[in-house]
Amino acid sequence: MAFFAIARNLVSYLTTVLHESKVTAARNVSAWAGTCFLTPLIGAFLADTYLGRYLTMVVSLPVYFVGMLVLTVSASVPTSYYTGDVHRTVIYLGIYIAALGSGGIKPCASAFGADQFDSADPMELAKKASFFNWYYFLITFSSLLSSTVLVWLQDNVGWGISFAIPAVLMALGLTVLVSGSRVYRFRKLRVSPFTSICQVVVAAVRKWHVQLPDDISLLYELASSSLTPEASHKIQHTNQFRFLDKAAIVLPPSAKTLMVPPMCPWRLCTVTQVEELKILLRMFPVWASFVIFYAVAGQTTSTFIEQGMVMDNRVGPFAIPPASLSIISVFSVLIWVPVYETVLVPLARRYTGKEKGFSQAQRLGIGFALSTLTMVYSAVLEMKRLAMAQASGLANENVPTRMSILWQGPSYVMLGAAEVFASIGMTEFFYDQAPYSMKSLCAALAQLAIASGAYFNTIMFAAVAVATTQGGAPGWIPDNLNEGHLDYFFWMMATLSLLNLAQFVHNSLRFRVKTAS
Repeated sequence: MAFFAIARNLVSYLTTVLHESKVTAARNVSAWAGTCFLTPLIGAFLADTYLGRYLTMVVSLPVYFVGMLVLTVSASVPTSYYTGDVHRTVIYLGIYIAALGSGGIKPCASAFGADQFDSADPMELAKKASFFNWYYFLITFSSLLSSTVLVWLQDNVGWGISFAIPAVLMALGLTVLVSGSRVYRFRKLRVSPFTSICQVVVAAVRKWHVQLPDDISLLYELASSSLTPEASHKIQHTNQFRFLDKAAIVLPPSAKTLMVPPMCPWRLCTVTQVEELKILLRMFPVWASFVIFYAVAGQTTSTFIEQGMVMDNRVGPFAIPPASLSIISVFSVLIWVPVYETVLVPLARRYTGKEKGFSQAQRLGIGFALSTLTMVYSAVLEMKRLAMAQASGLANENVPTRMSILWQGPSYVMLGAAEVFASIGMTEFFYDQAPYSMKSLCAALAQLAIASGAYFNTIMFAAVAVATTQGGAPGWIPDNLNEGHLDYFFWMMATLSLLNLAQFVHNSLRFRVKTAS
């Protein structure tokens, strides 16, 4: 709720309270959202290397709470009490402290919950699946509350109360979390995956001049009879990225290495360690495909809201806040999940013969295609809206047109469907393909894809602002959208999405799935 309380309507706060321009507000919202999904890398590193998941959350929640408290106080104080840019500075301080705190929650909460179940116990394994269902349900429900109740409070009562509610709930959540510390199961920390990756790179570079053996059995690997946990999760050797195999070459002792332990991990790595890094490299093109996908999804917190602000938001006696329209996307997800499970999967199973109905590549590809169609629809809708503004003589006036805001509904419906295919598919892909020792890291990489999409938006907004305002032109996204061409921006994103889909199809045909021995 804390995250969505900020994200759902931040663009409105920046434009109406801080009086930022529309393009600046859209850029700043994307930058903040990107930070929220970049900091999980820090949280994952701390959890896997030093603190563990529980302590990482216990440390991060107070930081998150402080950020919400700063935001609540700064939004509650009348603007007349501020001088200069103090108000802006305090607001940004609050949201970025909250972003730092969220970095320890996103990669740890669901994983720590799953740690409480014994995968070897069939009864607990069933409860573990139930836990993930409820976890996803609560995230969706929180988004629903933020998109309705909190956004309504922001637009009709005050921003301070809308930030205070999730802050109080967060303090309560921290209390509940700590109260259960005596009954939790804690997983022992192992070698950090970040350290393992660095060891492979360093060991391979140190032996760059060594000739690779023709017999791969000469490469170093832990014996199958070893009792260490690492030995029970070996990965078969592959021929891609052969340079990295040099990290597993066993060198004969020499005068230079007599003072170095024979099994120094910075000089000799196992084949499994090398293959873990290769898996990450093979996953990179798929990961990169999500940058454009989440750049499109990020329009729901920026340009979609700005477009809705210049449309007729009256539906009967009610006035719909533009930010609340994202509730359609939430309901779309809630509807499409059972439709996917009960209708689409059995139907696809008849034709593909696959137990899951769709392969991972097919599922992701459908999501990317739906994302592309969303941008096409949004571009056409904006063209119609601009034509209506010109016909009504509103081209030079910053007022809403007579086009109903409900025409944005299909955009949110398609994005919800795209999320069911691509976003949930991404979670499954990164979990299935991640090496055993890098599940948390790959979960953080999935968050990094969302961050990269937000930062990509930030760059695109800045580039569009510079390129389209030459010679005093209003640009594509001016403060008065009736004078601009937001439709050109949507067409540009549609083109990028189509190219992204093409490169994903090309790379997915060449992707090699992980195999374990």
